[in-house]
Amino acid sequence: MRGVLSLILERLRELLAGRPEEIFGWLSGRSRGSWAVCLLAIWIGCGAYGATIGLWRSGEQAVFTAVKFPLVVLLTCGGNVLLNGILAQVCSSGLSFRQSTLAILMSFGVAAMVLLSLSPLTLFLLLNTPPLGSEAAETGHSLTLLAHVGVIAFAGWAGNWNLYRLLKYTAPSTLNARSTLFAWLAGNLLLGSQVSWILRPFIGNPNLPVQFLRDDPFWGGFYEQVWRSLMQLFS
Repeated sequence: MRGVLSLILERLRELLAGRPEEIFGWLSGRSRGSWAVCLLAIWIGCGAYGATIGLWRSGEQAVFTAVKFPLVVLLTCGGNVLLNGILAQVCSSGLSFRQSTLAILMSFGVAAMVLLSLSPLTLFLLLNTPPLGSEAAETGHSLTLLAHVGVIAFAGWAGNWNLYRLLKYTAPSTLNARSTLFAWLAGNLLLGSQVSWILRPFIGNPNLPVQFLRDDPFWGGFYEQVWRSLMQLFS
């Protein structure tokens, strides 16, 4: 048991350090437990952060979001396996289909660990946001949504910065590395935002009951809701 824990911690250290020469060992199959460590990081990091997202609404919503938030990441990664593999070949990334999937999963793992580290900050935000049941509950909901969008965007940047460093190491040129990264980002952003919309609610609208999924999961879209929140906050 102690040996397994030591191995996990060592792999997490390598993952978060993001040194291309170490990480490339993961892609070449020289490092044991690479896939398992990435999946574990995503489940723990995204699950813990997801709980802080739903806690503004209720404890039940916190549990629901802790389950759904890692699913968004894994469904996005799994849903784009073929597309990302093709883009990696088209952009001459120097990575195979399998290596492309693991590289993207690693970037999500880094982002998940960043989210885990920021969970205390979002709990502090929760304590200072207008609570459910107050006259400013709508404002509290909008503030919470926008704050989490910002935090998740920062975590995504951290994960993709590590991914970019790896691509610069494997691709024949910086241009190939950048084109691969931007192509992957576009595909993952489009699919991920819609997956997150279908799996809503995460925070929980104060005017709607707590649910695992909405009755109309395919209505509207993610970007439309962000725009509405901006209008609510600044109107």
